[in-house]
Amino acid sequence: MSSNAVFIFDPSELGYAFNDEHPFDQKRLELTVDLLTRAGALPSSAIIPPRIATEEEIQLVHLETYIDAVKGLSDPEPGEFWLAQADKWGLQTEDTPFFEGMHDVTAKIVGGSLEAAEFIMSGKAEHAVHLGGGLHHAMRHKGAGFCVYNDASVTISYLREKFHARVLYVDTDVHHGDGVQWAFYDDPDVMTVSIHETGKYLFPGTGAVEERGVGQGFGTNINIPVEPFTEDDSWLDSFHDVLVRAVASFKPDIIVSQHGCDAHAYDPQAHVHCSMRIYREMPKLIHELAHQHCGGKWLALGGGGYDIWRVVPRAWSLLWMTMIDHPLLERLDQDPLAPLPADWLAAWQPISPVLIPGTWMDPVGEWEPIPRRREINEKNKRTKEIALLYLPETDSAS
Repeated sequence: MSSNAVFIFDPSELGYAFNDEHPFDQKRLELTVDLLTRAGALPSSAIIPPRIATEEEIQLVHLETYIDAVKGLSDPEPGEFWLAQADKWGLQTEDTPFFEGMHDVTAKIVGGSLEAAEFIMSGKAEHAVHLGGGLHHAMRHKGAGFCVYNDASVTISYLREKFHARVLYVDTDVHHGDGVQWAFYDDPDVMTVSIHETGKYLFPGTGAVEERGVGQGFGTNINIPVEPFTEDDSWLDSFHDVLVRAVASFKPDIIVSQHGCDAHAYDPQAHVHCSMRIYREMPKLIHELAHQHCGGKWLALGGGGYDIWRVVPRAWSLLWMTMIDHPLLERLDQDPLAPLPADWLAAWQPISPVLIPGTWMDPVGEWEPIPRRREINEKNKRTKEIALLYLPETDSAS
């Protein structure tokens, strides 16, 4: 088991919380850390607390006036001036309502992702994961989609400015990574690859395969929008073929990936019907490509994931175990239905509102077949072929 990876986490990150009814529930971090600990996969020596990002660092992406608004709305009792402006800055919506302490906790989330980047670029670690990060919808001038500051975009800008790195950003969230796309839409030194459910029926409504970038950045923005009810084979076929060719042609210095795990069939916020298998296979491929093309430099962030009991802890645990080559993964390749730690299930099942699966992977053979499977797969195949059009074939992508 490799130890050349760091896990950025502090319990204070659970304070990124909008309200008790909001679907974005950072308790999933606590559940994941506990699962990894009970599985013997997360020694305390690997855990590094996040730092707080400076306002100058946040301004690598966000307007100073927007940051001022976030700070003003973070007070226990915001003044009338800030309350009147909340809607202007996207912070008075059902999705992204302002909350007390918002600036401080989100600056720490941004700082956690920057800390992960520093560990990798300084050579202290090959890989780093920050599951509290991955807030990919926030724009330069507004919050959106449960995201206040866009830590992914800030981290990419930081990697470009401080280390002059060519960055390949991979977004596996079921929702299109729009905030990151638009931040680097004309930048030839940042390639964004996003696989997601088509925006025809799902927030944010962007991410069409025709969105390719502009100016010098044309061709460095790649979208793979899949159809509702897409299953594992079709999702992974599209993801593998596009990402392998993208990495080989772009030749990045580092891969930054976002691991929203809301493409699972259990997730209530989307319509894709994948299983835990994609959360085993996608990190595995990214890991291999990072070692083939980037000297192992791989920074992984969290993201969406709204079934916090049945999906997120398992998916994010598989991500970290892939980073450290944990021996359990070999067992899972032979026995996908290996059991989860009994003491973890005993600790959390009594308070879970749903029955938590007892195995690492899903018994997909028992799932009801999806109608129109062939039609869905064919549509996804045509989309993949369009996504590949502007990516040159290389020996590495054969």
